[in-house]
Amino acid sequence: MVDNEISQLRNAGVEVIPFLRSSDEVAELSAVGKAKLAVSPIYAADAQRRLTALLEAEKPDVLHLHNPYPFLSPAVVRTSQRHRVPVVQTVHNYRHVCVNGLYFRNGRLCHDCRGKTLPTPGVVHGCYRGSRAQSAVMATTLVAHRSTWRRVDRYIALTGAIRRHLREYGIPDDAISVKPNSIPDPGVHDVDGDGFAFVGRLSEEKGIGLLLRAWERHADGSLGKLRIIGDGPLRPDVETAAARRGDVEYLGAVPHEEVTACFRSAGVVVNSSLCEDVHPTVVIEALANARPVLTTDLGGPPHMIADAGVVASADDGAFAEGLARIAESARDLRPVARRRYEDHFAPAVVVERQLAVYREVMAKRP
Repeated sequence: MVDNEISQLRNAGVEVIPFLRSSDEVAELSAVGKAKLAVSPIYAADAQRRLTALLEAEKPDVLHLHNPYPFLSPAVVRTSQRHRVPVVQTVHNYRHVCVNGLYFRNGRLCHDCRGKTLPTPGVVHGCYRGSRAQSAVMATTLVAHRSTWRRVDRYIALTGAIRRHLREYGIPDDAISVKPNSIPDPGVHDVDGDGFAFVGRLSEEKGIGLLLRAWERHADGSLGKLRIIGDGPLRPDVETAAARRGDVEYLGAVPHEEVTACFRSAGVVVNSSLCEDVHPTVVIEALANARPVLTTDLGGPPHMIADAGVVASADDGAFAEGLARIAESARDLRPVARRRYEDHFAPAVVVERQLAVYREVMAKRP
């Protein structure tokens, strides 16, 4: 999504200078480098030196931060502002409060650390990468940088759900702008499609189990075919369902260039997340391809789809009912879904809102 945003900004005439580090680099680090990495979420000295050199050489108008972990640390906010460069951050998760950033633990929603001075539960449960030691570092980071996060010039909340999260964290309204992500327009088409499609990671938090249980409540073939695309730890459950029922088809992991065809082959796209997903790209892709969405009532997706789909509670019975409801209205909702994309998620619309944020923070900085 960051690469996509860079491309859109450049197409709009903005000079973008990436400052990117990848977690893939961890494997290449020396023993000393890995030892330093353990505390880099708190303060990454090397990243501050590199960023300082970049700021002094390029003199940018804005620093747009996405994810500072694990290589950069929130210290990049202070480094940028020492050079009188305003900071905008897009919020992709709940890591300002939650050690793992998901508000999800052991198969259920978890807000145990919300509102606490010390996120001790996150350490006790080893919420960051299953390690109490790494969770302790991340918890220390959250405490140490509370004042840092209050210095950000403007937050970009991808949906109203994230705006609410930031308000609860203590960020004032005038420091929050709501702007969604975008994807390139796949174009208008006349493919009918049929049945349902799930595209995503086959994991507990993404709710593939919920979808399969809800599907079981309907007679084989009564809703058309359910096509499941993706991979993950719950793949065996999906394969079992596909072997047992004639209306479940497992297609495995599909190359990204073929995903558009997968959306168009379906009549409805399902987002069955059990976690508070912030802004799943699969929902935008569905809308862009004129496909209504059945989603749980958690996180950002209900804000994303508005009237272009059906929202159901994240329990087996309610979600089964949601499957039946949207099956009846899917055809009528297709033009609604496409308009939703054009009005709210098309690149021209989203980039202009992003540029407006940049202009506002630049105007407030001397």
